[in-house]
Amino acid sequence: MKNKGLGEFEELILLAVCILKDTAYGVSVKNEVEKHSGRSVMLGAVHITLYRLQDKGYLSSELGGSSSKRGDRRKRLFKITAAGMAQLKASQEVRQKMWSQLPQFQ
Repeated sequence: MKNKGLGEFEELILLAVCILKDTAYGVSVKNEVEKHSGRSVMLGAVHITLYRLQDKGYLSSELGGSSSKRGDRRKRLFKITAAGMAQLKASQEVRQKMWSQLPQFQ
């Protein structure tokens, strides 16, 4: 199947995971996207997108430690894969090529 690229929200989620490094889980990703985009994001949409990106091979995940603060539940921590980083770089290249084609305005 031909690579169809990333949607805008998928790209924001991948970028947030990269920024957060080893602390990327649902709530932290949501907060990071909101901080940089200035828009409100639903946690459910973040979780769906994280799992979709994992299914595509762009993210991997593992369970972190539990804490009493979370009712002894463990966080699912996400990391970008080599394929995910390659996809982000490809998206960046396409955007940069298109931006470079804009006419100069005075």
